[in-house]
Amino acid sequence: MPLLTVNNLSTAFHTRNGVVRAVNGVSFDVERGETLGIVGESGSGKSVTCHSLMGLLPTPPARVESGSAMFDSVNLLSCGRRQIEEIRGRRISMIFQDPMTSLNPYLSIGEQLMEPLFIHEKIDRASAGKRALAMLGEVGISDPDQRLKMYPHQFSGGMRQRVMIAMALITRPDLLIADEPTTALDVTVQAQILDLIRKMQGELGMAVILVSHDLGIVCSVCDRVMVMYGGQLMESATTAEIFHQPKHPYTRALQRSIPALQPKGGELHTIPGAPPDLHHLPPGCPFAPRCGQAVDYCAREPVGLRETAANHSTACLRVQRENIAV
Repeated sequence: MPLLTVNNLSTAFHTRNGVVRAVNGVSFDVERGETLGIVGESGSGKSVTCHSLMGLLPTPPARVESGSAMFDSVNLLSCGRRQIEEIRGRRISMIFQDPMTSLNPYLSIGEQLMEPLFIHEKIDRASAGKRALAMLGEVGISDPDQRLKMYPHQFSGGMRQRVMIAMALITRPDLLIADEPTTALDVTVQAQILDLIRKMQGELGMAVILVSHDLGIVCSVCDRVMVMYGGQLMESATTAEIFHQPKHPYTRALQRSIPALQPKGGELHTIPGAPPDLHHLPPGCPFAPRCGQAVDYCAREPVGLRETAANHSTACLRVQRENIAV
């Protein structure tokens, strides 16, 4: 039985300018111990999906309009506030995109590390201090005794991200959601952060949802990958299938856009056009206006994710009808 089963999740923002349909009918499973990657352009719905599961969206204007998210028999989308607060931070933890804005500048690193233990485990300050000290050491921060007394502005970007990881893992969660955990970090620090997440995952046996727009990072750490666009899932398969046998035109376009895969000195590939207006989504495939292989019915007929090969699902009508070369 999967650790997390999300079915038909739809989230919208009700604003003065209309309804923004950020996530539309997203369904997926997360198995215990696996790493699931979610990729796509900015605005594709990756972060909104994760924030919906954690109950962290501002309401209003956000509203989860349909769906369920079963986590060990508890529906995260409909359970009470007290129940979600007991799960969030203890059994499900999250690493946010920007550690500088996620950490409280007025509290020391030690206070922020101990806070989840005070809330969820009700332990005394001395025991919490020992746990915080040990966790800082585990995430590779030197001289943890002194670092506990310091404040976020005294840390580098990479060190702040390590603190965020320590805060997320100090309660030994069953599921870690890492939302762009390497954003704004240099390549060397990125590799260190990813290695650290893998190491801690192996030690704790937890599942990981890794959100990223960097296909190279996802390829190196994930077991399965979901591709999102316009608030919908375009493709879902094992990492090897996604990168070696992609079926959806959007997935192939994303891969062609990786700079490292371009000929040296050649023109970089870009996807023409712009992402869809989430106020007015087209009735058919949201990628159809930018797709070089779209035909008339692609823009008219609704499409959903459907298995087109073993453990490989796609939301391309032409692939589903087997009238496109993949």
